[in-house]
Amino acid sequence: MIRCATFNDMDKLLAFEQGVINAERPFDPTLKDGDITYYDIDKMISSPEIELLVAELGGEVVGSGYARIEKSKPYLRHPQYAYLGFMYVDPKYRGMGLNQKIIERLSEWSASKGITELRLEVYQTNEPAIRAYEKAGFVRHIVLMRKEI
Repeated sequence: MIRCATFNDMDKLLAFEQGVINAERPFDPTLKDGDITYYDIDKMISSPEIELLVAELGGEVVGSGYARIEKSKPYLRHPQYAYLGFMYVDPKYRGMGLNQKIIERLSEWSASKGITELRLEVYQTNEPAIRAYEKAGFVRHIVLMRKEI
């Protein structure tokens, strides 16, 4: 079952956040060492501009994802888009299509808000994630480049 996250899910969501961070560390040398956080989960649960969903199986929360409405650059065709993030499925439950179901529900929510474009970021060397997003209909669009000086 895919449902909206509640404050009762906070412990699991905090653990998922660390799961996302740990999964991304090998791809991102710019992340600080030690404990870090990515998300304001309280805000994600309560904001009307964000839809935070969880996947639940047998009463256990096993996955998450959110869509956040963002203002587009003024030169783009769409005035707003939905940015997807916090896409995480407990390793024991991967391969069951839960990420796809979360994306479908986030797409429906976004469309209900008049949004016509979804965007997300994924590390270019994270091929399993790229394949999963391509399976959901996403296409590679822009490569972000960086250089340390």
